[in-house]
Amino acid sequence: MSGDYCRRCGRDASKFALLEGACPDCQGKEFHFDRIARSGVYSQALQKMILAFKNGRTELDSAAGFLANSALQGSGFYNDIELFVPVPLHWSRRLARGYNQSQVLARKLNHSTAKISTELVRIRRTKLQPAMASPAARAKNVAGAFAVRYGHNFSNRKICLVDDIKTTGATLNECAKTLKQAGASKVFALVLAVAGQSIS
Repeated sequence: MSGDYCRRCGRDASKFALLEGACPDCQGKEFHFDRIARSGVYSQALQKMILAFKNGRTELDSAAGFLANSALQGSGFYNDIELFVPVPLHWSRRLARGYNQSQVLARKLNHSTAKISTELVRIRRTKLQPAMASPAARAKNVAGAFAVRYGHNFSNRKICLVDDIKTTGATLNECAKTLKQAGASKVFALVLAVAGQSIS
């Protein structure tokens, strides 16, 4: 289902189009996460399932978990992961929704040793990313929005961020940057879907 995609940014890409592991679209761009794995593209049935999962249909966690675990097994970084870190919601948004879909998804992941850490928090309520028109606006929107809980560090840990959708990667990038500033040696990303295939 995932198809051929760039393991650096997650976009559709033939393996023959990659140069040093990067597709033409992400050449020259800075990524703080080291590699990404995805279940598929954010369209059609997968898009409908993710939107439902995000908006109250938590019973879809098993289907979402199956897709995420399939992507995880084929990621190439499964054996490196020490901790899963769900991308956090601001407390006010989590309170309104009743749950963090990324944390629900993380609980469905099968791994022999990795645990879930919720030590990464969102300290500022940001505007919804779909309302942002450009990659630059998305990056500005989430800049400085995350922090690691006081007294905790991720020194030399290998972490896998978990989220439902990656569009431009601004949120994942900011989370990964924060985790590396807290000492993480590697930060991978696992998402159900990659959107914005036409966004440069």
